[in-house]
Amino acid sequence: MAVYTEVPFNAAAELVSRLDIGRLTALEGCAGGIENTNYFADTTQGRYVLTLFERLTAEQLPFYLRLMKHLARGGIPVPDPCGDANGEILHTLCGKPAAVVDRLQGSSRLAPDVAHCQQLGGMLARMHLVGADFELQQPNLRGLYWWIDTVPEVMPFLTTVQRGLIETELGFQERLAVSLAYAHLPRGPIHADLFRDNVMFDDSDAEAGDRLSGLFDFYFAGIDTFLFDIAVCVNDWCIDLDTGRLDEDRASALVCAYHAVRPLSGDEQRLFPSFLRGAALRFWISRLWDLHLPRDATMLTAHDPTHFERVLQQRSANPWRPTLPLAPPRDATPDAR
Repeated sequence: MAVYTEVPFNAAAELVSRLDIGRLTALEGCAGGIENTNYFADTTQGRYVLTLFERLTAEQLPFYLRLMKHLARGGIPVPDPCGDANGEILHTLCGKPAAVVDRLQGSSRLAPDVAHCQQLGGMLARMHLVGADFELQQPNLRGLYWWIDTVPEVMPFLTTVQRGLIETELGFQERLAVSLAYAHLPRGPIHADLFRDNVMFDDSDAEAGDRLSGLFDFYFAGIDTFLFDIAVCVNDWCIDLDTGRLDEDRASALVCAYHAVRPLSGDEQRLFPSFLRGAALRFWISRLWDLHLPRDATMLTAHDPTHFERVLQQRSANPWRPTLPLAPPRDATPDAR
């Protein structure tokens, strides 16, 4: 989250008044994240998040908002967009597309343990199953085609060694994407950015313990392979942050919990190491882009791209796949290891 567009209190209050969620009492800019303008908005009826979309268009946004509504109706704990008297959940504020969603209870666990990873894996699988009958279609806008377009833009800022690494990995992912095994991977709506700071846990009920209470920030979502979503999670939730090394206990807990709800296919299991590399590449590219080609924003701090450079190096040097029943291969794939 960040603040690119300053929102006057009165303008936000007028929007809130049209949504039948009470009267606005407090408005506070959010400091985290990098894509949109976000405010915490408290009203006389509850706590909400107001988002102004800085890159996504009004034509793209129904996919994200309707997906969140679909998942919420299916019992997945996600922010539920607030509609006006006509049921419209996409609004306009300060000349920008905007949405207001309910604010989830709890807080993020920035040092997750095995139990947190296990809960995440099960919930991610549930989310994929509930989203499977979602009717709107929109590709993952930060998928392979975006990587191909963006790498030339960040190349001037890289060392010779970094250029070699990014070109080699991009070529590997391009070859993987045209393989038969890749074509058979299960697909549907994915979050695509489910880092530990995009998940809430609530420990207010001592009997229930530290319970996963919400998934949020769906504005990178799109139709893509479920395996990519899992790989993004493993690369953030199951690693040593200083070195990028995989914590196999956490990774196994996450993937096994996922597998218990939506069993991974043989192709998904075989391609797991390749997708861990691809997920690391995606975020290395985006962090390079955000650092070297930034937009102006109040309260914005770009993430360090060298973190995912290290993660990519680790996934390439130390390939890992979950220990699960393995089906016969469909075809040979490029260095899937």
